[in-house]
Amino acid sequence: MVTYSQSGVDISLEEDTVSKIASKLKSTLKFRDIITDSGHYAALVRLGDKAIAMSTDGVGSKILIAEMLDKYDTIGIDCIAMVVNDILCVGAEPIALVDYLAVETPNPETAAEIADGLVKGAELSKISIIGGETASLPDIINGLDLAGTGIGFVDVDKIITGENISSDDVLIGIKSNGIHSNGLSLARKAILDKGGFDINDKMPNSDLTIGEELLKPTEIYVEPIVSLLKKDFNIKGLAHITGGGFTNLNRLKDGVGFNINNLPEPHEIFKLIYNQGISIEEMYKVFNMGIGFVIIADSKDVDDILNHLDNAYKIGNVISENKILIKTFEGKEIEY
Repeated sequence: MVTYSQSGVDISLEEDTVSKIASKLKSTLKFRDIITDSGHYAALVRLGDKAIAMSTDGVGSKILIAEMLDKYDTIGIDCIAMVVNDILCVGAEPIALVDYLAVETPNPETAAEIADGLVKGAELSKISIIGGETASLPDIINGLDLAGTGIGFVDVDKIITGENISSDDVLIGIKSNGIHSNGLSLARKAILDKGGFDINDKMPNSDLTIGEELLKPTEIYVEPIVSLLKKDFNIKGLAHITGGGFTNLNRLKDGVGFNINNLPEPHEIFKLIYNQGISIEEMYKVFNMGIGFVIIADSKDVDDILNHLDNAYKIGNVISENKILIKTFEGKEIEY
């Protein structure tokens, strides 16, 4: 049975690595008025009655799919999505980003395609790309890598960290458009290596090829979430569901858990991966499984929030036990 670790990505080892780095860097927090601890989706620096939110991320091994298809005009969208969606999770509105493109050998045509995606991502998230860096690193990079760092702003009294989450609050999930930019190492290992499929084979029940489905850009949630934050709803937590699946909810608050029992039917790409022998526990630990963003709100506001959003569902509730319970699309109950 193939796992994420066997495909080259060990989530536990990544967490330990991040912890080692964060423990060293924590001493630097005293130099400025920092509101959030490391480990949340975005960091917050207080500036008077406002705060600047910052987050950084990259496209990851999805770039390998772009290389297989020789198609680079969407990975810029992924780069921006991964950054701005995290900034949203502290209640901030993204405003600007700088990008970092590292290449083995400069290729103006490929760079132009990447820029097209960055521009599209900026349009979708209403941000400005205000600078960046391109580095030629032939002794380090095999192909290319793309990452970005973004900033946003929020009134200090409007910051959402998850600290006010309590039992019986409700989880509202917004649908993803597919695999997004997470778990591609496991997806490639399962579908192309273990399953023996070709990148140009057709997806089940779709006109897209496997490659086109895997390359579909990550959903950007800026417009619906920023619009929601301007309403008078009691929103207590916001979570971008990325690598690590629904365990990402643990970033919001210690001492509570989540009962997720009403997820929508997952996309065909997830079923295709699962059918190559990946365990159901691994699937929900690695992938978004159809939900790309989660809002945790007071139960009295749920109906109004659902009416305000498209493709949103009540997917569960907060519980007092420190665990995550998930009812899978096959009806199995699993626990993390």
